[in-house]
Amino acid sequence: MVQSQEAQSLTIARLAAAGGVGVETIRFYQRKGLLDTPTRDGGIRRYGSEDLRRLRFIRQAQAAGFTLEEIRELLALDAGEDRSRAREMARRRIEALDERIAELQRARDVLERLARECRAGTKGPCPILASFEI
Repeated sequence: MVQSQEAQSLTIARLAAAGGVGVETIRFYQRKGLLDTPTRDGGIRRYGSEDLRRLRFIRQAQAAGFTLEEIRELLALDAGEDRSRAREMARRRIEALDERIAELQRARDVLERLARECRAGTKGPCPILASFEI
C-alpha cells in the first residue's frame, strides 16, 4: 500500500493532532527517548508514518497502564518480536491493575458505608468528615 505524501511529511502539530496529544507531549516523548527527533527539512521537522505508529503505540500502552520505562522496553520488544517477554509484562500489568481495582473497591465500599451513615437530621459529627480527621 502506498503511503500518502501527507502521512510521510507531518509537522509536529499534525503528528500531535493525528496521535491525539499536544505538541508538548511529542517533545516530552522525544526528551524521554521514546520518539526520535527528526532533522530539520527547510527549517521544519518532518515526521512520517512510522513516527505516528510509534506515537499511537505509546498512547495505547499508556492507556493499558504501562509506565514510560515499561513502554520503552515494549518498543524494544516490538522490534525484536519477543512475545514471551511482552506476555510476561502484560501479566504483571494485569496483576497490578487487579490490585489497584481491589484497592479502589475497598475505598468505594468504605465511602458508601460512610455516606449511608451520614444521614440528614442525625446528631453529632458527620461520619464522612470525622473519618478524615487526624
